[in-house]
Amino acid sequence: MKPIKFPEDELSHKHIIEWWYFNGHLEDENHNKYSFMNCLFKADVKKVKIPFLAKIPIKILYFSHSILSDIKHKAFYPTIDYISTISKDSFSKPLLFINYTTPVFFDDYFNQVIEETEKFKYYIKTENMDLTLTSVKEPLLEGGNGYIDLNSKKTYYYSLTNLKTEGTIKIGNESIKVKGKSWMDHQWANVTHSNDKWTWFSIQLDDDTEMVCFEYDDRKVKTYLASISYPDNRQEHINEVKFTPLGIKWTSPKTKAEYVLSWKIEIPSKNIDLEVKPLIKNQEMTFGTINYWEGPLTVKGLFDNKKVKGSGFLELVGRPSQYSNIKFLKSALINTTQKIPSKLKKIRSF
Repeated sequence: MKPIKFPEDELSHKHIIEWWYFNGHLEDENHNKYSFMNCLFKADVKKVKIPFLAKIPIKILYFSHSILSDIKHKAFYPTIDYISTISKDSFSKPLLFINYTTPVFFDDYFNQVIEETEKFKYYIKTENMDLTLTSVKEPLLEGGNGYIDLNSKKTYYYSLTNLKTEGTIKIGNESIKVKGKSWMDHQWANVTHSNDKWTWFSIQLDDDTEMVCFEYDDRKVKTYLASISYPDNRQEHINEVKFTPLGIKWTSPKTKAEYVLSWKIEIPSKNIDLEVKPLIKNQEMTFGTINYWEGPLTVKGLFDNKKVKGSGFLELVGRPSQYSNIKFLKSALINTTQKIPSKLKKIRSF
């Protein structure tokens, strides 16, 4: 294990899997609320062993997942790109710089960017968001040193827990000016795809206390961790965490997977007792035959015996699905056909 260094470790590593992840809560000038998630993944195709990617003739594969949610209208806009190509100058600068797009055969090319314009200040551009995110706190090194043991695997992991955010989002043809608070995770590990299960939370309280906490189940041992960033940048790491389902569930009509969306989070040693609830229920992402739930939360309860409130994000991975490889292939074929321009459809119809 090597100590994490900045800015070097914000860049790419020679590991099997790596990702740069952002989530956030946004508000427009009329106080309408939105949330987003944007993540770029990098994988060693042969070593990561994701079944539906195994035959792609590329050694290093990039792919991206993105979500924009309109809280008022309970609308969920997901984007999953199975292949992203990066520019030759990506990762060529001292600070993080990734210029990427999805290869297309027709006329809907769109350039996307994750760029650190100055220390811990980021610019994100996708097809439906154009945001600047500035960290107001030091990085949180999960577990104390940014290297955590999950029993059957180990991973490097740090977060920027409080990113002041402003910019624009796009819903349909409408461009909306927004501001808010975001979160950033960066992880890299020498691990392969598995059927592991996890329940993960990022919590941002209104007093600028933030916490990442999770239960990681490798089907043999469950690992628990809470890492806390206090307003003065002091950090604390605790393994005694309890997660209790509170009753709000959602079953996906696509995969038939059941997701528990409301939870009690308890850390007795710190007098922490929080309740989280979803802002939108339909937030399932499907990547081939991999399904997960990713979405925004409200947070309230007690922190050090003081009443608190805030916002958060929940990620649920490893919930049983009935979505088969055959259904995935049929869906992919339909989606590809729908993207063919109308002129080409007419040409191909004879």
